[in-house]
Amino acid sequence: MRVIIIEDEKPAARRLQRMLDRRGRDVKILLHSVEESISWLKSNPAPDLIFLDIQLSDGISFEIFEHVQVDSAIIFTTAYDEYALKAFKLNSIDYLLKPIDEEELNAAITKFEHRRTSSEEIDLGKLRSLIKLSSSPVYKNRFTTQVGQHLKFIESSCICCFYSENKGTYIRTNEGKNLPLDISLENLEPDLDPKKFYRINRKTIINLAYVLDIISFTNSRLEIKLRNFDDFQLIVSREKVKDFKEWLANG
Repeated sequence: MRVIIIEDEKPAARRLQRMLDRRGRDVKILLHSVEESISWLKSNPAPDLIFLDIQLSDGISFEIFEHVQVDSAIIFTTAYDEYALKAFKLNSIDYLLKPIDEEELNAAITKFEHRRTSSEEIDLGKLRSLIKLSSSPVYKNRFTTQVGQHLKFIESSCICCFYSENKGTYIRTNEGKNLPLDISLENLEPDLDPKKFYRINRKTIINLAYVLDIISFTNSRLEIKLRNFDDFQLIVSREKVKDFKEWLANG
């Protein structure tokens, strides 16, 4: 049986790969974006089963099926809200809510194996209409980070800010910990609720809930004081000051 994983968070993809390996499913292919997935699926025979994250770094994963015909069974891996999960249930599509539980993974594979031996097919057309009906933007509620051999799941409400330093991206938690993320700020930004998070400059995205003070700074800029963050000055770039003030007023 040929299985692939499409997941933009590389630590989460590797964790799922290891979980499948323990079930005797040797997954060789890990894809991380809509564009990469389209290219691979156009050039290779369709796998038997796809584990598919819903929101990828460059778009919603269902866009893949607008460009390539795929007859594979799909198990969604998602942090989506309940309304989207209900849509998948209505169409008899398996899903796994992140962080993925081993027992739930086993149950989903068992269901797939049963379906594989029956005449039941996935109605991708119906799924398309269900997803389009659920058009409200959905933002990530948790993020995956790897520390040594351990994966950690951090709720967005526990994140003071995201910042880049020395070509890496990091989370600063409400406990004052710095944890690495395997994604750039550019690709991360669309996953964040714009009512809660704001990119004050090219290196920092802040969480409004952790703002302690806002101070006038040189050249018509602003300095932000964040709880549990004093590694370096957080300055709202001059070109963003007006928009930042509007964000504060409308939040």
